[in-house]
Amino acid sequence: MLTDTRTALPARRRSAALAGHRVFAVLLALAAVLRVVTMLGYRPATLYWYDSFTYLDTAVHPAPSATFHPIGYPLLLRALLPFHSVELVVAVQHVLGLGVGVLLYAVLRRRSVPGWAAVAASVPVLFDASFLRLEHAVLSDTQFVFLVVAGVSVLMWSPELSARAAAWAGLLFAGAALTRTIALPLLVLVVLVLAVRRAGWRPLVALVLTGTLPLAAYAAWYAQHHGRFALSGADGVALWARTMTFADCDRIQPPPDRAALCPNGTVLDAASEYVWAARSPLNRLPGDRFSHNDRARAFAIDAILAQPLDYLGDVVRDTSIAFSWTPIAHPARTTPAFGFRHGQWALPDQPLVGKVQREYDPDIRGLSSAAPYADFLIAYQYAAYLRGPLLGAILLLGAAGAVLRPRRALLPWAIAMGLLVGPVAVLDFDHRYVLPVIPLACLAAALAFPRYGINSRM
Repeated sequence: MLTDTRTALPARRRSAALAGHRVFAVLLALAAVLRVVTMLGYRPATLYWYDSFTYLDTAVHPAPSATFHPIGYPLLLRALLPFHSVELVVAVQHVLGLGVGVLLYAVLRRRSVPGWAAVAASVPVLFDASFLRLEHAVLSDTQFVFLVVAGVSVLMWSPELSARAAAWAGLLFAGAALTRTIALPLLVLVVLVLAVRRAGWRPLVALVLTGTLPLAAYAAWYAQHHGRFALSGADGVALWARTMTFADCDRIQPPPDRAALCPNGTVLDAASEYVWAARSPLNRLPGDRFSHNDRARAFAIDAILAQPLDYLGDVVRDTSIAFSWTPIAHPARTTPAFGFRHGQWALPDQPLVGKVQREYDPDIRGLSSAAPYADFLIAYQYAAYLRGPLLGAILLLGAAGAVLRPRRALLPWAIAMGLLVGPVAVLDFDHRYVLPVIPLACLAAALAFPRYGINSRM
């Protein structure tokens, strides 16, 4: 009987521990059902005319891209290449989306946050329809969100940061930077926050080494192909486009070799449009737009130094779009938030389509909606959407936590703000770019609450 009692006690403890997470388990199951409904309602996957097909082509022919797309996401697509299915790609991304919710909940409970606050923090990423749509697209964003949240989770798992945990976090942030280059300044931000928190020199060194060595290796590979030690060949073009909404060449006085990049009277409704519009100054120059990356960067830096207040004003104005109650289309040709619709959409007319069909997935076709699943999602998206003022309130709560409990809330809040402002500062606002902010903002907001007993039930 003594042996039976000893065996029964751990089982009871495990059962009690699981019971403490029953609400989250139910919500996670419902979130999984939503993702199944999404896959049934819209088949095979959302494919974008430029990004998606470039990613798929790079997965088949790995090489450092001279444009906006580093190698991180194509590596995931290449791992799935043997299955030749974009439907499998988005299925994996839906699992990653669920994983982000699990990471948020696990870290918060680990840090003794009240159960109700941990559940609430995971709800937006699990149930916001914008995340469902993003996970269902062949885009790098879901992988990026997962890697950033995983990196923060590793750093926050224990109150005292070990060198081993910091090394793993560095690798995750390096992976995020190789997925979307906006994570590169995030790595610097993480190091600064940990230094302010006095995390110790060993973890900082481990984080810097594992965070930078993979990036240096990729930059060396990039240099072999493009003759320049860099992660991207589009950073200058992006920053130049940012300046086109305010640049005044009478004030900038650029040298003759950059004067052709001055505004030419073309007025577009968003900075990012200047990258692609045929009538913008960049695209009237001979050769490929990205071949002028260095000139564009030099022009942009001169414009920002000559007109710093104009630059900051545009960054603040465009960032504020994230806080509107009704989503604002920016640029006007985009669908800002409520993107589930009825219809059939043909594949884009671009050269890579046929190549990707031959080499990655022969069954690639235009997206089509299917009732009754699409009917449900179309109605669902209007209620299940984190409105801008609510995001603002979450960020303010996180800011309070960062001030009152900096060892707990400062890191995720700082990263959330970096993800909110960073893309606007280097290119433009996009509703897609706001979504990575949400899980980090929710994490910081939940950490603003005082610790609660670890045996609390939720």
